[in-house]
Amino acid sequence: MAERLKIPGLLGELVAEFAGTLILILFGVGVVAQVVAGGFGDHDSIAWAWGLGVTFGVYVAGRISGAHLNPAVTVALAVFKGFEWRKVAPYCGAQFLGAFAAALLVRWNYTEALHAADPGLTIKTQGVFSTLPGNGTLPVNEWGALRDQVIGTAILLFLILAVTDAAATPPGANLAPFIIGLIVVAIGMAWGTNAGYAINPARDFGPRLASFLTGYGGAFRDQTGYLYFWVPIIGPIVGGIVGAGLYQALVGRFLPTAGPQEPGRLPTPPNENVEANRG
Repeated sequence: MAERLKIPGLLGELVAEFAGTLILILFGVGVVAQVVAGGFGDHDSIAWAWGLGVTFGVYVAGRISGAHLNPAVTVALAVFKGFEWRKVAPYCGAQFLGAFAAALLVRWNYTEALHAADPGLTIKTQGVFSTLPGNGTLPVNEWGALRDQVIGTAILLFLILAVTDAAATPPGANLAPFIIGLIVVAIGMAWGTNAGYAINPARDFGPRLASFLTGYGGAFRDQTGYLYFWVPIIGPIVGGIVGAGLYQALVGRFLPTAGPQEPGRLPTPPNENVEANRG
């Protein structure tokens, strides 16, 4: 058997974060392009594809980097779970780059469909790449969208910590990525109206920048002309900290002490040698 290529510690983790986020966005932005520009599918197919994208992305990166795939997750784990602060900026950078690269690929692949549906590359198809208040149609302003992002991301982090806490009841048989994907599906189906459930600064800003650089001149603004891009960045960061803090206050501090778990990693099945799996 050929020996695996070993990439030094942090660099390997960043490559994994890039790859996992790339997979997430290929499915997430890809399905929105198919629905909006191609007319195939609906809200439910969008919610399920985003959830599956998360699942696949976590399977790709989970054992190398912990598969944060989301700056809100990275920051919350640094605040409450001992994830190293020196890794926060590099992780976030890798996540943004993965999302950016994936969005460029979707933009290229769906060029004909996007131009046919929206020759001027306007707000009509901007939602393929980035979120808008009220999904571009409902009367939700930036403050309502900010509130929505704080709540939605708080739910996400509360449940991610519940699923990955080795002291609780983490899913067995390596099912944690699947359960995390279902969390995203549920948030999309219950909390997608007000702001498109970005719940991830990399998911929104990376594709937003990609669309801006490929013809969407209004990408950083919403349908009213407001400079909106900051809302799906700040809202998820705040919400992630709130959700992780609530988990620790309401659940985590009451759980029995578990065995050692490396900060920011998926729970390890008993007697499994993680280092051996990393190769």
